[in-house]
Amino acid sequence: MTEDDLRQILGRIPYAEFIGVEPIVMNGELTMAMRYKESNIGNPFLPALHGGVIGGFMEVSAITGLMFSGNYVRVPKPIGLNIGYLRRGKPQDCFARISIVRQGSRVANVRVDSWQDDIDAPIATLLGNYLTADSKK
Repeated sequence: MTEDDLRQILGRIPYAEFIGVEPIVMNGELTMAMRYKESNIGNPFLPALHGGVIGGFMEVSAITGLMFSGNYVRVPKPIGLNIGYLRRGKPQDCFARISIVRQGSRVANVRVDSWQDDIDAPIATLLGNYLTADSKK
């Protein structure tokens, strides 16, 4: 799957364009990027990225990662999500890497780690379950 294919997937998720999400594929590995936009700031006094924007970025990343890994016709639907906010999101680009913990015939379990300066110091993590039944080709 190419970056153009991934951009088409993201085109099916309007919020992704709104917050500035784009895919980066290097050596067959997918990393998602959310480019800095002033409109993503939630607290202008710190300044800090809005927690909902970070959560939305990780959810879009999880869906894109699932679609990158399989031949899905429809977008997987979230069943349950848990987000842990670990650090303040600074006003700069943010990145995410997706790990598929388990991909069954009906449900997929994913983990998303989001970071800014250091991959080993995530700003937030997402654990989610997604309905994938009847969405494969």
